[in-house]
Amino acid sequence: MAVRTVRTALTGTLAAAALASTALVAPSVASTAPDRTATGHRAIQEALDAAVEEGVPGALARADGREGTWNGASGVADRTTGRPRLPQDRFRVGSITKTFVATVLLQLEAEGTVDLDDTVDSVLPGVVRGNGHDGRRITLRQLLNHTSGVFNYTRDEGLQQKIFGDGFLEHRYDTWKPAELVDIALAHRPEFAPGTGWSYSNTNFILAGMAVEKLTGRPYATEIERRILRPLGLRATTVPATDPRMPRPAGRAYSTLSPDPAAPVHDVTELNPSVAGAAGGMISNAADLNRFYGALMKGKLLPRQQLKEMRTTVSMGDEAPPTHRYGLGLQVQELSCGETVWGHGGGINGSASGAVTTADGRHSLSLNFNGDWTGDGGAVVEAEFCG
Repeated sequence: MAVRTVRTALTGTLAAAALASTALVAPSVASTAPDRTATGHRAIQEALDAAVEEGVPGALARADGREGTWNGASGVADRTTGRPRLPQDRFRVGSITKTFVATVLLQLEAEGTVDLDDTVDSVLPGVVRGNGHDGRRITLRQLLNHTSGVFNYTRDEGLQQKIFGDGFLEHRYDTWKPAELVDIALAHRPEFAPGTGWSYSNTNFILAGMAVEKLTGRPYATEIERRILRPLGLRATTVPATDPRMPRPAGRAYSTLSPDPAAPVHDVTELNPSVAGAAGGMISNAADLNRFYGALMKGKLLPRQQLKEMRTTVSMGDEAPPTHRYGLGLQVQELSCGETVWGHGGGINGSASGAVTTADGRHSLSLNFNGDWTGDGGAVVEAEFCG
């Protein structure tokens, strides 16, 4: 079974689903926008409504810019109670986690603790070896920009059945150690020799999280909390280790656990996030994500040199159109109107998210769908910045 990808705003999914709609359609929830946004954000509200019409149970978005804050939603947070989606709802952000992890490693570089051109083996000796993989030939930078060639563990068919297919219902509370996930990847051949291609691999960031722990003596979650969450006051953002519960307020998360559009919808809200770890295990809300990416682009988290490195991009090859390029845990996308936005997308069981901001960090958008089998997050981004 192939890893399924929902149409999020930017590349970056651990899981998602086939692009088929269900019959579930709910009315729009009134926006909490100021007067200006009644017309200024009509296009983005229509994009949220369209996602729900396609079958997403509930969609939400928040825009922060020079003209203030706008919150919009459509559909429901809970299919059983009919509770609407709320601006403060928390959700699993999936691969948006990667930008946080990359930021920590770049901070460590700025502090002189490590050089991103150091090899993986120099930090994690012997960890990446076998079946054609060799950490002595892979740099930390290549992990962060997905040019390492290391196989993506979430493409392993056995693991896919356990975490994305029907096996999820039996294995949703399993705990996975980072080394186990790396071993699953190393059972496969590399995608290519290091530095000779581009391929999105969640294994890269499992390794990056392991590197943070080895370099600091503390878990990557602790470093994210003390270096990013606390300084920025991101109180709705957490880095759970193995806790399957969602902090409140939060709606439910839904998945078909199948590419079959006629498959039943399951509540997949509770899951042990260790299967995603440093590649996608975080929880946040739209306000915190906008604040994070805005602060990042404004240089509040990284010195100028490290921010420049983060924004130095490479081609994503055949995995994305030429208007998309990838930096260090950060993607840039040129929209149809010529506007350029930086950020990341993220998908995990029952949750598809996107968070982007302009190069100056002054106009930010975050969105979430609480279903992983349909919906076009890219249309929401286009509506906000080009609508």
